[in-house]
Amino acid sequence: MGKKGGSKHLKRLAAPRVWSIKRKGIKFAVKPMPGPHPKDFCIPLQMVLIDYLKVAENRREAKRILAERKVKVDGRVRTELKYPVGLMDVIELIPTEEYYRVLPSKKGVLILQGIGKEEADFKLCLIKDKVTNKGGHVQLNLHDGRNVLIKVKDPRNPVEDIYKTQDVLQISLPEQEVLSHIKLETGVIVLIVRGKNIGYVGKLKEIIRFMGPYENVARVELEDGTVLETALKYIFPIGYEKPVISLPEVQ
Repeated sequence: MGKKGGSKHLKRLAAPRVWSIKRKGIKFAVKPMPGPHPKDFCIPLQMVLIDYLKVAENRREAKRILAERKVKVDGRVRTELKYPVGLMDVIELIPTEEYYRVLPSKKGVLILQGIGKEEADFKLCLIKDKVTNKGGHVQLNLHDGRNVLIKVKDPRNPVEDIYKTQDVLQISLPEQEVLSHIKLETGVIVLIVRGKNIGYVGKLKEIIRFMGPYENVARVELEDGTVLETALKYIFPIGYEKPVISLPEVQ
């Protein structure tokens, strides 16, 4: 009979390509626990502390740092070594007052972008889908597993519901109050978060929609005038005149 359950670890050579880690010398890496982000697009906190930030040399030290409640993710203390952090999450090292946002790079890996305290007080969340509950209120389901309830006075005329899927909410941390709304529309600045053009930033020039099983396409114009095409589902609005988040200067 086979072993019950899955392995607690995975070989580094078989680890998700988005992990910016050394794949030789150490055989195994920690496997992230199930959470709000896809398993192939997140980083376990143990790896954040050891491989990315290098504030711990091994699992024991990382475990101690978390047990002493020195790390926050999106404004809440996290103590699990395998807790997964992913796109747009904000990580705080409490003792040193250091803050980072998880972003994709042009190399195809997830990176930790250093940010200031002001920027650490919010995050951007993509609306994945929306549902209407029995009271007529609208629930927005976001890319990081959380949801926001938009209360509607008159379900027959829901004027408060101005949100569409793939729009982005800027929300406060940890209170989760909606600070602003970035619509998916031409002219908006977008970050490409998946695919061969991952990490590029530009203005949304055009949306090409297809009938049937074909993927809708977004045309994104970079600062130098180059136009990239990517799947519409791979773009993430991040601002109008300029991005509302800090982006890496060199990738």
